[in-house]
Amino acid sequence: MAAEYSSFVAIGDSFTEGVGDPDPDSDRDRGWADLFAHRAAEQWPGFAYANLAIRGRLFDRVVDEQVVPAIRQRPDLVSFAAGVNDALRPSYNHVQLATRAHEVVRLLKASGAEVLLFTCCDISPHIPGMAMIRKRFIASNEDYRRIAKRHDAILVDLWADRAFEDPRLWAEDRLHLNTLGHQRVAYDVCKALDVEPDPAWLDPLPDLPRPRREMNGVKWAGKHLAPWVKRRLTGKSSGDALNPKRPELTKVK
Repeated sequence: MAAEYSSFVAIGDSFTEGVGDPDPDSDRDRGWADLFAHRAAEQWPGFAYANLAIRGRLFDRVVDEQVVPAIRQRPDLVSFAAGVNDALRPSYNHVQLATRAHEVVRLLKASGAEVLLFTCCDISPHIPGMAMIRKRFIASNEDYRRIAKRHDAILVDLWADRAFEDPRLWAEDRLHLNTLGHQRVAYDVCKALDVEPDPAWLDPLPDLPRPRREMNGVKWAGKHLAPWVKRRLTGKSSGDALNPKRPELTKVK
């Protein structure tokens, strides 16, 4: 018999905040965690949801700022996804991150929560010069597979989902998923947790918009990569002025 959950706290960065999927009902982004929570609420009445994720957060800040507030709310399901922003930096050390991730998952499990982990999607097909970064992603994904096995956590293996090779699931910046991409993640999460996904999430994909097809590597770099590099050099983050969009567990309507 499938497990049932009454409360869910999502921890992480832009992937979990939902960047790339504008919420039609607010001025924030929506994303896979929101989509999953609404499907779960249809199956589990009274289901409560909080989302502590903030875009741009490095692994250590995700852990330092979000893990304890999550545990204090005593949810029975927690998702943890962090480290991709670190992998894009020269100082990245996947062994150090894996060591701390082991401890994070141990603490979350000790609190009584089930833990949902992810391997990251492969963004290398969409971005030039990503060979070295791809090796880092592969190493990090293996770390998370081991962590999930060691702590009996639930792993959503996005790396193995070949649907993410399709550029139609990615935002124009090629770093974040778009609405269709977040729907695909929500589908994978629902399947992992025995929640009925929205059938519309598997509708045929629309054609790639013409401006996206015509944007070559140089144009993309000038519009999206250069601002990202500038923020890294100045020590700024796109999430510096943001607070979590749903900091407290509240029932999903």
